[in-house]
Amino acid sequence: MQFENDIKAVDALHLAYNNIKSEIGKIVIGQEEVVKSVLISIFSNGHCLLVGVPGLAKTLLVQTVADVMDLQFNRIQFTPDLMPSDIIGAEILGDDRNFKFIHGPVFSNIVLADEINRTPPKTQAALLEAMQEKAVTAAGQRHVLPNPFFVLATQNPIEQEGTYPLPEAQLDRFMFNIHLDYPSFAEELTIVKSTTSNADVKLKKIIDAKQIQYFQKLIRNIPVTDNVVEYAVKLASKTRPNTALATEDVNKYINWGAGPRASQFLVIGAKCHAAISGKYSPDIEDVQAVAEPILRHRIVRNYRAEAEGLSVEQIIKNLF
Repeated sequence: MQFENDIKAVDALHLAYNNIKSEIGKIVIGQEEVVKSVLISIFSNGHCLLVGVPGLAKTLLVQTVADVMDLQFNRIQFTPDLMPSDIIGAEILGDDRNFKFIHGPVFSNIVLADEINRTPPKTQAALLEAMQEKAVTAAGQRHVLPNPFFVLATQNPIEQEGTYPLPEAQLDRFMFNIHLDYPSFAEELTIVKSTTSNADVKLKKIIDAKQIQYFQKLIRNIPVTDNVVEYAVKLASKTRPNTALATEDVNKYINWGAGPRASQFLVIGAKCHAAISGKYSPDIEDVQAVAEPILRHRIVRNYRAEAEGLSVEQIIKNLF
C-alpha cells in the first residue's frame, strides 16, 4: 500500500514540476536547464549559487519561483558595508525596557543573496549557520528559520575588483553552482517583445510550503540501488588527487577534489532528477545529469590546468 502511495506521490511531483516550469516560462524566457536545476535544489532541500553576467534574469527567476510556489521571498543586496546584523537581525530595547530580537531578512522561505561576493567574509559567514542549521544565533539565543528555507545567491563572474571570493566552506554548502549563459537569438527576440509592451502576465500558485516539505520527504524515501550509490561515491572520489580512484588527469590538473558532501548531493540530486522525469528510481544517467553543477565548485584546478586552458567542466566530463 505504501509503495502504491509513493508511486502516486512521484507522479504528483512530476506533474507539479511540469506545471511550475510552465508557469515560470511565462516570465523567464529560455534558461530551461537553469530552471530545472533550481527546482531540483529546492525539492532536494539544497541551496543554489547562480553565476552569470548582469541582465540574464537571475533575480527575476528567483522572484518568479517564489511567486509560483507561494513562498515568502526576501532580497538582500550584498554590499561592502553590509553587516551581519543586517542579515540575521539584532536585539533592540523595547518600550518595556526589555531586549527583543528583531528578525532580519534571512527569516524568509527564499532568500536572494544578490552579488554575494561583494561583501566581506565576516558578513558572508553570517549565512553559514543559516544555510547549514536552518537557524541563526543572536545574543546567545537560537532562532529557527521558516521551513522550507533556501538561499539562492547570485554572483557576477566578470567584475573581480572590489569582490571577496567565497570561502570553500561556504561554497561547499551550495548544492548547485549554476552557470547562466546568454539567450539564443530567438529567445532574445521573445524577451524584448514581451518586456517592451504592456503585457501583464498573471502567475498561478502551483504548490505551497507544506507541499514542498512533503515532496522533500518523498525524495528522501525514493529507493536507490547500490550500484547507483557506488557510482556517485566513485565519481566524487575520482576528483581527489593522489588517491586510489584518482585518474591521470585529476592527478595532473587538480589541487583539491570534492568532499563527502558532494557524494550525498549526487545521490539526492539523482533521486530528484529521476522523480521530476517521471521515474520511480534513479539510474547512473540521473547522477551524470546533476554531476556538473554539483562538482564544479568543489574542484580546485592547479596552475597547469589554467595554463593549458582546461576547464573544470571538461575534467568532470572526462570522469564519466
